[in-house]
Amino acid sequence: MAMLTVRNLPDEVHRALRVRAAQHGHSMEAEVREILEATVAPEGRVKLGSLLAEIGKQAKLADNEYAVFEQVRDKAPAKPLNFK
Repeated sequence: MAMLTVRNLPDEVHRALRVRAAQHGHSMEAEVREILEATVAPEGRVKLGSLLAEIGKQAKLADNEYAVFEQVRDKAPAKPLNFK
């Protein structure tokens, strides 16, 4: 796990973090971790199915063009992986 040191943190920011951590029942370190995770975490990961559906919408396929994909699509269930 990575570590981060923050230098030259203004006193008022330090105090605000300490108060916020106390309000949430966290240590300051846990509070800063939570703030950083919430700030840099993506709002929602893009799932492959959603991405492919969006590409299909942008392609503006007609029903008969889409039907070709349905005819050739392998509908058999996927086999589980064997790691032996």
